Amino acid sequence: MSDGPRTQTQPTTDEARTLVDSGLERDAMVTLFGRCTVDYEGRAASTLGPGDRLVVLKPDGTVLVHTDEGQQPVNWQPPGCSHDVMTEGSTLVVRSERSTPEELLVVRFERLDHAVAYDGTDASDLALTGTEDDLRKRILDEPSLIEPGFEPRATERDTPAGAVDIFGADADGAAVVVELKRRRVGPDAVGQLTRYVDALERDLHAGREVRGVLVAPSVTDRARRLLAKRGLEFVPLEPPE
Repeated sequence: MSDGPRTQTQPTTDEARTLVDSGLERDAMVTLFGRCTVDYEGRAASTLGPGDRLVVLKPDGTVLVHTDEGQQPVNWQPPGCSHDVMTEGSTLVVRSERSTPEELLVVRFERLDHAVAYDGTDASDLALTGTEDDLRKRILDEPSLIEPGFEPRATERDTPAGAVDIFGADADGAAVVVELKRRRVGPDAVGQLTRYVDALERDLHAGREVRGVLVAPSVTDRARRLLAKRGLEFVPLEPPE
């Protein structure tokens, strides 16, 4: 069961940073309301001067900046962005960065009235109709979904760390471990993939490269950072309906 929302009214900058940091760390949805400026750099550039706005940070990387008018955000970033929070004196700074294409949204709160971190998962996550077996079959039927030149060679390949969903080789002959998940995943899935890669590096001939690829509809920010840190890869893919 999820914890209840963690709420702060008129927090100090340090209090707000702690709340946002801990919320992002546990993949909560964070909302911030206060007086802020908003700067965007990417395919274009824009600046919003000081104003009272609601900022929503979602664990899938989405960012929404709302004013008191209309249903559409005045600024936003799509899923897959990386959130970071920091302080500049008495200012709380929230950065949302996307790598492909390169985009950066920076929100600076000169005054923060309310901050909340909500722990919860929408029940619609349970409505996926496809299974991991469906996802496996989709990849075996079309290996290029992983990458051009990928060649599956075994399914459920045994390792000391457990059975690998799909074992194969890339166009250069490097071994590839593919871990499949039917829904959005976090750091646990990265840890599982790491164990498989480590086990195969010990089992295969010395010096042979072993790549790890996590396949899922989406990953959390923490999982994305952990993948990058460990040199692992992510392919967004959903099971067929």
